[in-house]
Amino acid sequence: MKTKKIAVILAGCGVYDGSEIHEATLTLLAISKLGATYELFAPDIDQYDVINHLTGQPMNEKRNVLVEAARIARGKIKPLNYYKASEFDALIIPGGYGAAKNLSTFAIDNENMKVNEQVERAIIDTAKLGKPIGAWCISPVILAKVLGKINITLGQNNNVVDVITKFGANHVTTNPTEIAIDKTNKIVTTPCYMLESTIAQVYDGIENAVREILKLTLTLS
Repeated sequence: MKTKKIAVILAGCGVYDGSEIHEATLTLLAISKLGATYELFAPDIDQYDVINHLTGQPMNEKRNVLVEAARIARGKIKPLNYYKASEFDALIIPGGYGAAKNLSTFAIDNENMKVNEQVERAIIDTAKLGKPIGAWCISPVILAKVLGKINITLGQNNNVVDVITKFGANHVTTNPTEIAIDKTNKIVTTPCYMLESTIAQVYDGIENAVREILKLTLTLS
């Protein structure tokens, strides 16, 4: 059987202004442990802001999303405009505030959010080919905005759930290690740090999600 190849979109490096590092790294670990391979992408754009992760305060500097994401990728990452859905079996977007600041404007505009054009294209192109898409933590909001009527989880009921329902999405309540599966649309989501989760619980949720995504790749028409 051909080895499955999964594309992962990063949003920078760091929970407060980029990709959540645990979620991003554990995603790569789960993909590898379950026998698949991965390739990393990020938009080549300026970050919305830069946060001092020690103090939580904004810093007066600019950073690039692709350059910062390369820290997690150990340099092996491509600009998102290089992504071709036809070359991959699935797409995954880990969480972190970068998903809500850099990949979209959810953190700023809430229900009036916009999604980065390259991110939107990647999601739509993947969905059109009937290939699975995974999103962790806050990232399912992006899928709800782009795809509309899908089933996703953000963990427990919170203010974000009100927003995704306005996009037409249905929320599935989950605990830290659980996942939500939309088999019709081939969407798999897990809450990660949207809940008070330990790093072990985050990994269990991600591994469960990646395992299900790989199962869904076997149903491609």
